[in-house]
Amino acid sequence: MNLKKHWWKALAIVLLVYVHTVGLLAEVPRLNILNETIRALYFHVPMWFGMVLLYAVSVYYAILCLRKPGQGYDTWSVNFAHTGTLLGILGMITGMLWANYTWGSPWHGDPKQNGAAIALLVYLAYFVLRGSLESEEQKERLSAVYNLFAFAAMVPLIFIIPRLTESVHPGSGGNPGFNAYDLDSRMRLVFYPAVIGWFLVGLWLVNIRVRVQQVNKSNS
Repeated sequence: MNLKKHWWKALAIVLLVYVHTVGLLAEVPRLNILNETIRALYFHVPMWFGMVLLYAVSVYYAILCLRKPGQGYDTWSVNFAHTGTLLGILGMITGMLWANYTWGSPWHGDPKQNGAAIALLVYLAYFVLRGSLESEEQKERLSAVYNLFAFAAMVPLIFIIPRLTESVHPGSGGNPGFNAYDLDSRMRLVFYPAVIGWFLVGLWLVNIRVRVQQVNKSNS
């Protein structure tokens, strides 16, 4: 691997090795109920951060699709959406595991859980829409418009509505967020690298998917 060209890939590997090692072995604050399960903060939340960032880049390429159709931006847009959805599903699974130990069940019907599930369903509908269209021009334009709608729907579903309703999630429904707790500052030294690491891994997956599709297209 040429590190000058692929330094960010090496960084992604180093960050996630660091996150998994330190995140699982280092000391964590002993908070009531959470105890050792607070380590899930290093995985569940950063995956969702990575999902949002990947969706945002997907929207950027969707806008380019509408402004300059037929330039290949659609391929990047849909693959960023695919990878963002993958991180979203992984984030939901890790969140359910966390909830099972802290709330007593994997699915508590919490507004943030419900909002996240709806947001993922909205994006899954985006892929169904693309699969139902045969015309490449229609697929590019309609899916780009829907992508904008999906992102606009995701933001209130995950970040706004849960804060306005009763919720057991930290930072929602009047509950203090994690920053309001007396957390060990060392947790931030793992949390923020985890956000960057998961985003870079998502970016890496997008590049692989796009390259494979370009090769298949050139060989067909």
